[in-house]
Amino acid sequence: MNNTSTEAIIPSDIFSKEYLIGNVGTPFVIGFAVGYFAKKMLFISVLLCGALIVLLFVSEYFNITHINDVNLQHAVDSATDAAKESGNFLVNRLSKITSKGISATGGFFVGFKLG
Repeated sequence: MNNTSTEAIIPSDIFSKEYLIGNVGTPFVIGFAVGYFAKKMLFISVLLCGALIVLLFVSEYFNITHINDVNLQHAVDSATDAAKESGNFLVNRLSKITSKGISATGGFFVGFKLG
């Protein structure tokens, strides 16, 4: 008889290096990168929108244009809704990376917080 071990590594061993890197580590890094990028892009878009609003106020001061406050509030509400929808889209997409989607979603929120 042969004394070789017939034990095989169980692929569903949740503490193995391969499982943790493939199902926890990599999705977390992907989510982190997406969250960090989303936060930076949100900052840039808010900065540009703020600059645009200031330019509108300056042009109104010099009687070039007239700004209706209700329309301005409506435009900002629409932009806020679009940002929320894109955030929800990213989180939903990241949750499909692994079977549970927890590590990618967690990485997104950590990246968004640190971004």
